[in-house]
Amino acid sequence: MKIEEIIKNKSIKVTSARVEILTLLKKANRPLSYEDFKEVISMDKATFYRNIAKFDEKDMLNSFESNDKKRYFELKTSPHGHFVCTKCNLIECIDNVDLKLKGYKIDNIIINGICKRCLSS
Repeated sequence: MKIEEIIKNKSIKVTSARVEILTLLKKANRPLSYEDFKEVISMDKATFYRNIAKFDEKDMLNSFESNDKKRYFELKTSPHGHFVCTKCNLIECIDNVDLKLKGYKIDNIIINGICKRCLSS
């Protein structure tokens, strides 16, 4: 589905800023922070967070704060967890986390530890 269609299906006005943000999130293979976006697109911080808030309001994003005190964002797709390296702040998506707690709905699982690269160096 095209980005413009995704935006319209959520009853949000299509703007170039929204298309740029969602395009980057869709192409990314990991969650992205504002710092990741500002390296690629020219957009002030207020515009970025205003659009992120709109996407969040429409339940389009997952987000979490990492060890580096940055907030990371990704499109809501299939439920999965994240591994965050406590040494280098690497973030990886983990697809095979299957944790169930009776009587609870789990939205996000974050596992902190040391990645393979940091362990071997």
